[in-house]
Amino acid sequence: MPEKAILVSVDTGEYDCDASLDELSELAKTAGAEETARVIQKREAYESASVVGEGKLEEISGLCRTYEVQLLIFDCELTASQIRNIEDATDVRVIDRTMLILDIFASRAVSAEGKLQVELAQLKYRLPRLMGIGASLSRLGGGIGTRGPGETQLETDRRHIRRRIDKLSEELRELEKRRGYTRSRRKKDSVQVGAIVGYTNAGKSTLLNLLTGAGVLAEDKLFATLDPTARAIELPDGRSLLLIDTVGLIRRLPHHLVEAFKSTLEEAASADIILHVCDASDPEAAEKADVTLKTLAELGAAEIPVVTVLNKCDKINADFPTDDKTVKISALKNEGIGELLQKISLNLPQTSRRMKLLLPYDKAGLSAQIRVNGKVFSEEYTENGILLDALVELALVKQVSEFAVD
Repeated sequence: MPEKAILVSVDTGEYDCDASLDELSELAKTAGAEETARVIQKREAYESASVVGEGKLEEISGLCRTYEVQLLIFDCELTASQIRNIEDATDVRVIDRTMLILDIFASRAVSAEGKLQVELAQLKYRLPRLMGIGASLSRLGGGIGTRGPGETQLETDRRHIRRRIDKLSEELRELEKRRGYTRSRRKKDSVQVGAIVGYTNAGKSTLLNLLTGAGVLAEDKLFATLDPTARAIELPDGRSLLLIDTVGLIRRLPHHLVEAFKSTLEEAASADIILHVCDASDPEAAEKADVTLKTLAELGAAEIPVVTVLNKCDKINADFPTDDKTVKISALKNEGIGELLQKISLNLPQTSRRMKLLLPYDKAGLSAQIRVNGKVFSEEYTENGILLDALVELALVKQVSEFAVD
């Protein structure tokens, strides 16, 4: 049975409170909670002891008893003392937005790297929120030279967590190095990479599955994808592109998560082209697209060519203007995919050119050079030489251009 939850927000005018609560409701649903009620209080600033005022806290406590609620979810980050004060006043378990997102991430992580990233983010979040119960948790030493109050349980827990954070950080650095080697190898082998980015639940995994048959989990839930998946596709001009599905973005994405998932998000920063998938049926599509573009800029991906993919166009009647960098599709109904591939080819930086060549037999060695970083589509031995239909690397184009035929 899903846990009954009340969503609580303080509207200080800093951001759109209703939109943020709608998103929190979706997050709660994804985590397995059922929204019973919402409580919003307008204030100039958060109450330092309990976020909401004393009267509002009593109101929340009454709602918890009336609806037999097991969980309170606050749409902001809470301190350890605030969690304790609210739990004491309501007798109900309390979590905040970050804890909820971390819980979803923990349930979705599949790869070893994904699990390490989630655990690191959880520990970094938990460290400043450890609550000791004072002297009752002090340990007495056993034996000469160890007498006295010793170390409190709180200090021991902090030491263990710091040690674990250091170990996880080291493991992730190793994995990051390995990912860096893979990226370097792709560059060396002239493999072009496209990163699929966008707001969570915009249809990125559905698009990857449609283009490549990857079989990635695609659900109508937030953060269905945590671990990046890479698959190759062939473009209309004959070039190959390695498509990488990345973790979805969200408003006010917790800092610990951005840090922990940096190596995954960096796939976008090192790509040759970015496919920015937007849910065209979402009334807040423009605002969510802005969140994605700002995050890409922070990662240093602002200069990479972007093709904006307006997904879920089958759900709406409105006509969106398109250009060379914008395309309308429905990944679910397989609509507009041909046009999408054409626009990827158009915007993908040129590293090779498709050519028809007639190589004299004394220049046959050039066909082997073409194959190293290019591709031969057809090859025919004629009385005048070797007739090739090939994708030729730009560095070789000048050398073979004298043998080009119509």
